[in-house]
Amino acid sequence: MINSNSKTPTIESIVEQTQTVYSLPFFYDRLNEKINHPRSSLADIGRIINEDQGLTLRLLKLANSPLFGYHAHIDSVTKALTLIGIQQLRDLALAVSVMGSFSGIPNDMLNMKSFWKHNIACGILSRSISTYRRDVNQERLFVAGMLHDIGFLVMCSAIPENVKEILQDRTNSNELYYSTEQKHLGFEHSTVGSTLMASWGIPLNISEPIAFHHSPASASRYPLEAATIHLADIMCHTMGYSQTEDWLVPPINNTAWEMLGIPVSQLDTIIKQSETQIEESCAILSEAV
Repeated sequence: MINSNSKTPTIESIVEQTQTVYSLPFFYDRLNEKINHPRSSLADIGRIINEDQGLTLRLLKLANSPLFGYHAHIDSVTKALTLIGIQQLRDLALAVSVMGSFSGIPNDMLNMKSFWKHNIACGILSRSISTYRRDVNQERLFVAGMLHDIGFLVMCSAIPENVKEILQDRTNSNELYYSTEQKHLGFEHSTVGSTLMASWGIPLNISEPIAFHHSPASASRYPLEAATIHLADIMCHTMGYSQTEDWLVPPINNTAWEMLGIPVSQLDTIIKQSETQIEESCAILSEAV
């Protein structure tokens, strides 16, 4: 734990400390290696996922949920790999595994159920926005949305005293949480989260949207993906899926809104299509917390 009374922590010190406590799920490296091997079969890839029975069960429940809407029953990881896609299922497995990685954070600092409900909702709304726009690789946006606030978990774990001070100051000043982070530390949780993802070797099309979900126009490679998560995050707050009840709703970035090009009249449809998916996915994934 970094003492908040000593020198101000840096992104690097927070991520370095986190890596010593929470490593990338071991299976992920093995899974990547197997996926990238030219002689690997779907059965070979499926065997690695099947080693974690809890993960396998949650992935199959997700695959059979309204999130994907397949009519045929998916009863094996191999079938899920065929229908959902190898890269997509790998990314889903990453997100579900990360959910179970962080523990021991005091409830008075962070309610983990509320935290993950917000992040799952953001992932599903990101996917729904992406579906409406007919973007490619919608599952990756679901994963990036699910992990968009992972940096807040990291900071709660690595520098809890700093986070408590920030939370108290935010309450007293009635300002946006990430603005208070900037004031205290000179950086915010989105950068911490993306830096950890990058250190784990997670692809840039996941880590960069996480980094810039509060300032999507600043993303150099994936501004559209960052804008998608930015809008989904705001929609979560307006729907009541906030990490805490008193957190302010962030303002929408005009550039992000223009990039997405979604008529205001369509937002209600996107929300209604997502609500059932959010509740069912939260019920499935909450088992990992």
